[in-house]
Amino acid sequence: MGKVISLVNQKGGVGKTTTSINLSASLALEGKRVLLVDLDPQGNATTGVGFNKGDIEKSIYDIFNGTCKIKEVILKSKFKNLDLLPSSLQLAGIDIELIEKGKDDPTFVRSAQLLNAVNECRNDYDYIIIDCPPTLGLITTNALVASDSVIIPVQCEFYALEGITQLLNAIMLTKKKLNPNLKLEGVLLTMFDAKTNLSIEVIEEIRSYFKEKVYTTIIPRLIRLAEAPSHGKPIVAYDPKSKGSLAYINLAKEVIIRNGNA
Repeated sequence: MGKVISLVNQKGGVGKTTTSINLSASLALEGKRVLLVDLDPQGNATTGVGFNKGDIEKSIYDIFNGTCKIKEVILKSKFKNLDLLPSSLQLAGIDIELIEKGKDDPTFVRSAQLLNAVNECRNDYDYIIIDCPPTLGLITTNALVASDSVIIPVQCEFYALEGITQLLNAIMLTKKKLNPNLKLEGVLLTMFDAKTNLSIEVIEEIRSYFKEKVYTTIIPRLIRLAEAPSHGKPIVAYDPKSKGSLAYINLAKEVIIRNGNA
């Protein structure tokens, strides 16, 4: 049965989508069967693995509104072992639709729609990686309910811990009320600049706060990492020998080892 991991941080610009794409691709490169779930209405993870959003006929929105089963929506990417559950702009209004549907149907559990869908394909994958939007709304709640664990990307910049308490409270509340098995998988340091003392100070602060939950791998701030999505490729395909590619491969290996299936 596949492990479901959500990448969550309500702050934008922390490298969440970049990590979702590149962790998924690196796990696939390590021989794991991976489904990347694009849960952000902007659809950047969808384009980041080579799909044109304008060509997509069915998306995760159609799963949430009940018109499609998950296996009708999943797309095979051009990268071995990596499939995609694409997003669309329609997803931006799904919170209101789910709330309204819940009012009309008392048996409808609005926070469990993604869980119900994911359970239909868990056995087809080793890992299901969910790229969440930069909010703590109903879409992210669905991701947390569907997940076994959470990875929190934290940028090596000033105010890195800003909002983390709110995020941890949301995770703990979901664990208490909706998903008792939810765990913190790990904390990933991103956008590291070795030339600044600030980055080093942030690393020390994060490691002091989260201790052994912080991954050994640190993702550097690199132009090649920023360029790769515009070419519809993860970094391991766009520039396999780059520092960014090596970092995400190392992260994938850490994730695999932590889950006991090296």
